[in-house]
Order: sequence, then structure tokens, then C-alpha cells
Amino acid sequence: MSVASSLRGNARWHWWEFALIGALVLSWFLLPTQALLLNEIAIVALFAMSLDLILGYAGVVSLGHAAFFGIGSYAAALFAKLVMPDPWVGMAVAVCTAAALGAVCSLLILRGSDLTRLMVTLGVASILYELANKLDWLTGGADGLQGVVMGPLLTPFGAFEFDLGGRTAYAYTLGVLIVCLLLARRLVHSPFGYSLQALRDNRLRTSSIGLSVNLRLIAVYTVAAAIAGAAGALLAQTSGFSSLDVFDFHRSADVLLVLVIGGTGYLYGGIFGAIVFKLLHDLISAWTPQYWNFWLGLFLVVLVLVGRDKLLSPRSWGRKS
Repeated sequence: MSVASSLRGNARWHWWEFALIGALVLSWFLLPTQALLLNEIAIVALFAMSLDLILGYAGVVSLGHAAFFGIGSYAAALFAKLVMPDPWVGMAVAVCTAAALGAVCSLLILRGSDLTRLMVTLGVASILYELANKLDWLTGGADGLQGVVMGPLLTPFGAFEFDLGGRTAYAYTLGVLIVCLLLARRLVHSPFGYSLQALRDNRLRTSSIGLSVNLRLIAVYTVAAAIAGAAGALLAQTSGFSSLDVFDFHRSADVLLVLVIGGTGYLYGGIFGAIVFKLLHDLISAWTPQYWNFWLGLFLVVLVLVGRDKLLSPRSWGRKS
């Protein structure tokens, strides 16, 4: 079998991929009263998918991925308040800003061990957190950037105002999520994507066959940062608010938990993990909010002991045990 045939075979769509995307679209029609919750799930899924690109495919562990989420959130919010409220233009500005930050930060992860990268990524997020706090004349400081009013969402089907029920917001977020998913899927099933997996498995071997490790790390880190910035922009645009919370450590920790639940290295782990994580958070917080962390920890322990792949990962569906 030729290399091209092998690549085409691996990139073939599976039935559960069509089912998942179809279910996401149908959720907008079938669950109109849950649009706000579904919008939150879609934003977390997009954020987790961006982290999966660098963690699951390039093998770079990050504890500061919230830096790109936060910069995208503030970029979109500030653009809407100071320049123009068009959501599409604001999204483009946020994505470009996050991508630029990702390109700069990628230079910091090219050297050192995994532990060094962990601390560097965490440090970048901490620096941005303090900057946003100190520049309160621009960002609102601890009070957050309030009063972000978005203009109508312009589409080929007409202009739609953002409503209190979150229907327009969820449609907007869902559209961005599906587009980013398709682009990311195309990326990881390209020769570049397979070279990332080779880099993840054995960096020395990858460089010895003539592939540029550094350029690939810079490229994937920039793309992941751009997608994370899009997720942050969606949060600011659909909630009308951006605060220091977008840079907080728990934001990076939560998205890692999402990937622990859903799995890494196949893109859809972020979506499956976000659904489980947010539903657990919503249900358990309503039942016993003070013990949310306890029940989440217990769930993760059981998940690891029983085996995540047997429960959640569609990669194992249809396999014989």
C-alpha cells in the first residue's frame, strides 16, 4: 500500500463522527431551553480541542493554556467596546492576537524538559493575569470588563440579535466549533499532522530523518493558540463580560481535566470530555455545591480504575475486548 493510500485510509470519516456532528446541530433545535448551558459546553469543547493539538499530537504539556483563552477574550471584548461591535470582525481580531502571542510563546518551549515547559507556560498565564489586573483603566481590573454589547450576527440567512435565551449565541458558538473541528481534523490527518505524532513519540528520531522539530512546534503551538483565542472570544462575546478569571490557573486545570475525561490524540476527546465535565458540574453543583470537587475527584478515580477507553472513547467502540 502506498503512503498516499495509507493517509487517505486513516483520514476516512467514521460513522460516529457524522453522528456527533449531527447531534450537535440537532441540539440547537431539540434543546432550546438549554441553549446557555450548551453554549458553555461548546466553548469548553473548543478550548479543549486547542489544547489537544499540542498535548495529544505534539506531546507538549501546558499548564498555562488559559493565556491564549484569556487574551482572546479580552481582545474581543475591548474591540467590541472601543472599536466596533461586529462579532465576526472581533473574532478575527481575537484569533490573530492569540496566534501572535502563541507564536512568541512557542519560542519559550523549544528548549528544556517537560517540567520546564510546564513552568514557562504557567508563568506566561500568570504574567498576563497580573497585567490585566494592573491595567484596570483598560481591562476593568478585578471588576472585569463589563458592558460588552455585541452587534447583530450577520449571516447569509439574515442578521440575528443576541438574545437572553442564548439561542443566537449557541448557534454562533456551534458554527465556530464545527469549522475549527473540520480545519483541525484536516490538519492532523495531513502529513504535517503525522509528523507531529512522530515528534511526540520520538523527537530525536524525528529530527534525525530531516524533519524540523522546532518549526513544527512553533506552527502547532500558534494554531492551538489561535483556536484557544477563538474560544475566549466566544465567551466574551456571548456573555458580554470578560474578567481576570479567564487567565486563572483553574481555567487551564479544568481543560486538562476535560481531556483526561475525553481522551487525547483524536480531537473529539475535547467534545466528549466537555459534555461530561459540564453536565457533572451542572448536576452536582445543583445537588451539593460545597462538595463539587469531592465528587469530581471520585469520578476521575473511578474513570481511571475502570478504564476511560472502555467507557467514553469512540475509538474503542466496536472493538472486541
